[in-house]
Amino acid sequence: MQLKVLGSSSHGNSYLLENDREALMLEAGVKFAEVKRALNYNITKVVGCLITHEHKDHAGQINEFLNATIPVYASAGTINKIKINGSRLPMICKARKLFMLGGFRIIPFGTMHDSAEPLGFFINHKETGNILFATDTYYLPCTFEGLNNILIECNYRLDILNENIEYGLVPEIVRNRTIQSHMSYEHCVQALQANDLKAVNNIILIHLSDGNSNAAEFEQGIKKLTSKNVQIARSGLIINFNKTPF
Repeated sequence: MQLKVLGSSSHGNSYLLENDREALMLEAGVKFAEVKRALNYNITKVVGCLITHEHKDHAGQINEFLNATIPVYASAGTINKIKINGSRLPMICKARKLFMLGGFRIIPFGTMHDSAEPLGFFINHKETGNILFATDTYYLPCTFEGLNNILIECNYRLDILNENIEYGLVPEIVRNRTIQSHMSYEHCVQALQANDLKAVNNIILIHLSDGNSNAAEFEQGIKKLTSKNVQIARSGLIINFNKTPF
């Protein structure tokens, strides 16, 4: 299984889990033309798309996915906030209720964000093992057993955010919204420390702020903390995302 990052920022978020036979999309925040290119135009292998919440950088292209007959799953609260064009509708998924898409077993869980009913996803596949996907949440309300791969938000660091406010680069209102809706480096560290990482192969830091983060320091810090393969999610990143590193 490979992980392909199509976008991981406020400009658009989308990730692809893909092997030779099937693919699962995480988020619908980039243009569908980019998705088709990443799939080498074989969209029939996509078993579904999971959407965490209704904000445009995560769900802005949902109608393109639906029009391409890709099954889209999100919470009822998220779906109710999105304008759906056309006859095809998203499917409702509920926190802590298991469902399957192809070879992927998926359990949604509630997260903490300034949106209607945001979710994260615990995903299992025989090739990847257990994957944690958590973005746009100011802390992780759950812990998970047997993790093998992690995609986790690491949006900002408090000292950088405060310095930007001091120099007038970030309005105070933006600071308040950020700390109540996105995961800081500090909370990312706490979330990782709260989980058993012994079987984890990859930790991918996602959705870094353009101005309130430091990608090199974040990557180095998490790598030192965990002794794992840590990478920053950048558009175009492709890595093996298997249960074992071999």
